[in-house]
Amino acid sequence: MADMQAFRDAVTRWAAGGAGAPAHDLAVQLGLRTAVLLEGPSDLEAVETLAARRGRDLASEGVCVVPMGGAMSVGRYAGLLGPPGLGLRLTGLCDEREQRFYARGLERARAPHQGFFVCVADLEDELIRALGTSRVEDIIGTEGDLRAWQTFLRQPAQHGRPRQQQLRRFLGTKKGRKIRYGRLLVETLDLEQVPAPLDNLVTSL
Repeated sequence: MADMQAFRDAVTRWAAGGAGAPAHDLAVQLGLRTAVLLEGPSDLEAVETLAARRGRDLASEGVCVVPMGGAMSVGRYAGLLGPPGLGLRLTGLCDEREQRFYARGLERARAPHQGFFVCVADLEDELIRALGTSRVEDIIGTEGDLRAWQTFLRQPAQHGRPRQQQLRRFLGTKKGRKIRYGRLLVETLDLEQVPAPLDNLVTSL
């Protein structure tokens, strides 16, 4: 039985120069109609968690969330999954500073820009602002990361920085932490607090 992770793995190999036939076959088997292009796995966790909280089953709806491994890959992935490749509808999230890469990549793939929603810094920053720094620190404590957080704050580079920036940097300091908190922050949000880019993306699917 084909699954979405198998499709994502096939797309990753294709993007790295492998054959496209496995991804094509899996897309047909899964009945895919939409690919959600995201920079990394923490964004994937956030999107899939919000969709589940809203009672959505993206896989059964033919929607696959695809982490690209960075904004610079958008042209490659858009070409493989969009009109020049598998012909899927493309949507996703984009950081404000990366908009030019997305614009060029989507233009080459003949995909509309309107399906992509822009975060000011990145999705973690949007989630921290939505929850508030005190609530994010509470989550850090609940998750057993309080000592690591306190050690991080004692670093000279963090002195005088706004708390929101400190939290955003902390989430990226250990492998796997950003992915875990991508899910946790969305699980904690009141559904009325969801940042606009994430809210608009999931609503549009």
